[in-house]
Amino acid sequence: MITFSQATLAELSIHRIGNKLQDEFYVLSDQSMHLEDEMLKQLLLQYFLSPYEKVNEIYRFMHPNNDLNLNEVYHFAADIFADGAVFHDNSKKLATYLFEISNHPKIKSGELYVAYFENVQIEGDLHDAIGIFKSETKESYLTVYPEQGGFGLKYEQEAININKLDKGCLIFNTEKEEGYKVAVIDQTNRSTEAVYWKDEFLKLKIRNDNYNQTQNVLGVYKSFVTEKLDDDFEISRTDKIDLLNKSMKYFKEKETFDMDEFANEVIANKEGIESFKSYKKNYEEEFDSPIADNFDISDAAVKKQAKTYKSILKLDKNFHIYIHGNKELIEKGFDDDRSMNFYKVYFRDEQ
Repeated sequence: MITFSQATLAELSIHRIGNKLQDEFYVLSDQSMHLEDEMLKQLLLQYFLSPYEKVNEIYRFMHPNNDLNLNEVYHFAADIFADGAVFHDNSKKLATYLFEISNHPKIKSGELYVAYFENVQIEGDLHDAIGIFKSETKESYLTVYPEQGGFGLKYEQEAININKLDKGCLIFNTEKEEGYKVAVIDQTNRSTEAVYWKDEFLKLKIRNDNYNQTQNVLGVYKSFVTEKLDDDFEISRTDKIDLLNKSMKYFKEKETFDMDEFANEVIANKEGIESFKSYKKNYEEEFDSPIADNFDISDAAVKKQAKTYKSILKLDKNFHIYIHGNKELIEKGFDDDRSMNFYKVYFRDEQ
């Protein structure tokens, strides 16, 4: 968990980054900003840090050659943490490096903010942190002001909405040898051209903690049930939903995950258990993301994954059936006279 109730903004540099492929340029400021307005500082803290209060995933810097010093952002951040006097010079190096990799035609130009924060809390501890943020989306704002006899209106175009941070990362000055603790925001990461922020610019890997382990098991199991089971077994849609419901029930009721216990209680079928363990092993090898057989369950990860677990039978465009409990109370059949499938549902009380 990340909070900023005790945080202060110690230094800020702003640069302009264009799209290299579009023959745009970058503009570097001569020096960092001198901020005296306390209200402006508070607005900047809200803009930069408030989105991270809902972030649970923590990353680390990495490099394909396994040498952290070859990771440019890691190198510049380490320099800043070692000597605050080089903050602005390294912010310019970060801006230049980001410009060099901004070579996809759909990458938007925008301002790059490099900030130094003191006393940002992550996982219960206070640390200094370097923030790197990019604003790409601009909006228009109206301002109403009093004038003689009534009110006047004015507007400002190409303004920044402080409630919408486009891209950002927070690098915490802790666990340097492992690649620091890094939190990331990327509101445009749904599109393929936006992966440059996390994968090309920052070069990050997920930290393999309880949150990530919980999220991975639930994600892998969901993919196994919805995509793999049909290849190995003849299984109905209601049976799939029942398997998903059982897995979510297990994670909500248990404090720790045990692979054998989970397999026996949830899957409860020898062939199915072997198929799931094989599927999990293939995932670990393909994504280089090992999943432990035992770990403490993260409630935050369960809550997030629960939103993606669907217990719905969609029947043509007429009906949706939500299945939350005993699948034995629903039966599937076929009506020869109508040449249509049907479901029979048993219940005691109508609510």
